[in-house]
Amino acid sequence: MISIFELRHIIEGGFLPLSCSCTVNPDRSLKIKVFEPETGRVELLVTGISTANLGSSRAIANLIGELHSEMAARKVAFV
Repeated sequence: MISIFELRHIIEGGFLPLSCSCTVNPDRSLKIKVFEPETGRVELLVTGISTANLGSSRAIANLIGELHSEMAARKVAFV
């Protein structure tokens, strides 16, 4: 099992060159905020992500991929 600190580090690194803040709530769910480092403009904010199924690198990579897809879909919607 991956520690919560490792999980946060992997997720935050998965959005470079954007900045990412991954915080753990008291119920061990995650809040992920992805934003432009220079302007602070929020690109994505997701709360209540369960950590129960994030015990493998594949599961974490799938989550990061889904969130990237969500960000891309939002950008297309605003064009």
